Amino acid sequence: MTLEAGTRARLQVAREVAPNGFFLTDGERDVLMHYSEMTGSVKVGDTVEVFLFHDTDDRFAATMKTPLLQYGELGLLEVADIHPRLGCFLEMGLGRQLLLPLSDLPEKIELRPELGDKVYVVMTRDKQGRLLARLASEAELIERSFPAPSSWKNEWKTARVYKPLQMGSFVVIDGGVIGFGAIGLIHEKERTRLLRLGEQVEVRVSFIREDGRVNVSMRQLQYVSRDADADKLLAFLKDRPNRAMPYSDETQADLIQQRFGMSKSAFKRALGKLMKEGLIEQKGSWTHLKDEEGGTTESFARTE
Repeated sequence: MTLEAGTRARLQVAREVAPNGFFLTDGERDVLMHYSEMTGSVKVGDTVEVFLFHDTDDRFAATMKTPLLQYGELGLLEVADIHPRLGCFLEMGLGRQLLLPLSDLPEKIELRPELGDKVYVVMTRDKQGRLLARLASEAELIERSFPAPSSWKNEWKTARVYKPLQMGSFVVIDGGVIGFGAIGLIHEKERTRLLRLGEQVEVRVSFIREDGRVNVSMRQLQYVSRDADADKLLAFLKDRPNRAMPYSDETQADLIQQRFGMSKSAFKRALGKLMKEGLIEQKGSWTHLKDEEGGTTESFARTE
């Protein structure tokens, strides 16, 4: 039997060496198990099942604790620490983290995981046999995914980013009791902001493809969004002392985004809805809230 990091083995307790712990053996190689790695009483002569790894001093070691994944397995691990030159350290259930190297992370810093994010990784080893993590490939994720059911159309789901790109964010949609998850894409036009690797986000299933993958959006259905945006503008106008605002179809998009947090097109759709309902009217570059008799309260132009 070859002893390798990332695997489990049944070894005999050969001897105790205080203050370090016990040395275990397979008859050919000895492995140190620190006292802190015991989960029960141990004595010389016992046979124990352990997980093999390298300790903080880079010594081959054993633990009776159970890791969140083993060599070759795919898992979703939480970012526990970040080193600017090494990469992300992931919690693996042993009180010791697994390194996801910087070379595996996105080149753009804003796309890299933050503390508390979770990433899909596979446990592997470096050239010295020490444990490392690598990002799970799309092929590996697809092997475990399932086709999205038609009932998901327009439903909101929880998703996790596994590949962040400028043109879009690839995600795994949480499968819940159904299973591992379904593969989805948030096109850049359907994002409200850039998303990080490992970030969790709520998305709406907008389209289900023949292969079972889905297109998803961070945006509401247009009519739902229009109602929400219209309510926002209406409330804003009602709170104004003169029930008018110096914003209209003519206002620049960046000003609308800065003031209301919505796009120019969403702003115009909301205005259109309020005008169709007879609640507002525009005069030049100003928008006025109509009074109960259908008139407007005139106001002198002023700056915000």
